[in-house]
Amino acid sequence: MRCPFCRDPDNKVIDSRESHEGAVIRRRRECLECKRRFTTYERVEELNPLVVKKDGRREAFDRDKLLAGMKKACEKRPVSVDQLEDVATAIERRLQELGEKEVPSSAIGEEVMRRLPALDEVAYVRFASVYRSFRDIAEFMSELKDLLDEQAKVKQVKRRGP
Repeated sequence: MRCPFCRDPDNKVIDSRESHEGAVIRRRRECLECKRRFTTYERVEELNPLVVKKDGRREAFDRDKLLAGMKKACEKRPVSVDQLEDVATAIERRLQELGEKEVPSSAIGEEVMRRLPALDEVAYVRFASVYRSFRDIAEFMSELKDLLDEQAKVKQVKRRGP
């Protein structure tokens, strides 16, 4: 592991702890050369399915690409990187549990759409506007109406209690 600041390969681990329900080991390191600290994450490399794009191309599942899309939707919103990491981990785990060699990109997009409203409704609308490629304002308004209807149902259930 090279220091991201000075590129020296010599560093020491200061602290290690489990993260993301034990799926990741977070290590705090200190460079022995420049004395700066940095964090690394260690995870088991699991075989992820190929993602089948809308045009039929196939590419390896890319967790960073998934995170980048969610980060863009959550820009300037009160959503932490840890929350996004948790969603990405859950989606990645879900894909692995399916046991499929290939999965359509739409399945991943729908999984993000299913989870984003719980984090932030504005981020959900932003993601939906790009993911669903609305042709006009009517389609966009329809999606907003569905979101509002869903939120109203959730509020009714909460009022009734268990």
